[in-house]
Amino acid sequence: MVDIRQSKDYAQYLSSIGWVAERINNINYFIKRLPLIGSVIKIQRPEKIDFKKIKDLSKKYRAFQIILEPKDNKQKEEIKKNGFKLSHSPYLPTKTLELNLTKSEKELLNNLKKYCRSVIKKEKVKIIISSPEKFRAVWKKSVGFKRYVPPISQLESLKKTFDRNCLFITTYDYSAGAIFLRASEKSYYWQAFTNKVGRKNNYQYKVVWEGIIWAKKLGAKVFDFEGICDERFPNKSWLGFTHFKKSFGGKEISFPSPSTKFYHPLLRCLTKKSVLAMKTTVCFIAAKVGLGNFLGPVK
Repeated sequence: MVDIRQSKDYAQYLSSIGWVAERINNINYFIKRLPLIGSVIKIQRPEKIDFKKIKDLSKKYRAFQIILEPKDNKQKEEIKKNGFKLSHSPYLPTKTLELNLTKSEKELLNNLKKYCRSVIKKEKVKIIISSPEKFRAVWKKSVGFKRYVPPISQLESLKKTFDRNCLFITTYDYSAGAIFLRASEKSYYWQAFTNKVGRKNNYQYKVVWEGIIWAKKLGAKVFDFEGICDERFPNKSWLGFTHFKKSFGGKEISFPSPSTKFYHPLLRCLTKKSVLAMKTTVCFIAAKVGLGNFLGPVK
């Protein structure tokens, strides 16, 4: 099943927020021009990899780094043979959880963990559709400076691009909310927030359940939770929401580690620490020129 980052809508969305999106033979290539250092090109979960085209684009846009995130182990081996090296820092979640939405609503409900099912059945909290502007305001109020919140222009572009395949919902008191996307037959739990009141009352369970039912009604066959904790890249901050997501059941899916290639001879010798430092620096430069979290959404 084609990943959302290889859809026409996603390419259009990234184009609207400052990326150059080249779509060639149904493959999306995303290019970010940066002051002084050239550009970064990322190719995420493509159906096939065209290394000649990657080389052509790297010359065209003076790329100093190419980021490739394969969809399977076959692509992983192809990437290795073409001189790419494993990255120590994933940009997309390398492990996720998927629900089979071809099951009936009753089956999906029965497959939930006992506590999750009990909360959803018991909790009568009202869920409302929100505008991007209102959603961002309550999201920002909920998380403060602890997490990155995209600017309103990006959220409005997301809604405008995906239209009916994009859903912003919150609880009636704005204590929990989430964004859901659909691309073809797959739907995604894209971004979410919960404040202290929402966590205390377990409102996020109901929010996610509403998103699952919305996706099913639109005809999606798979619901992707868009990231859970991967033991290959341990992150303690992911443990809590991983436990939460697993309470909905589903199948764990793992992806190969991302790979990268530097086109400047000095950059090819970077150590793990220096790669991470450079990524931080590049993200800082991007933020300063108004590009936010340019390498991808933080989950």
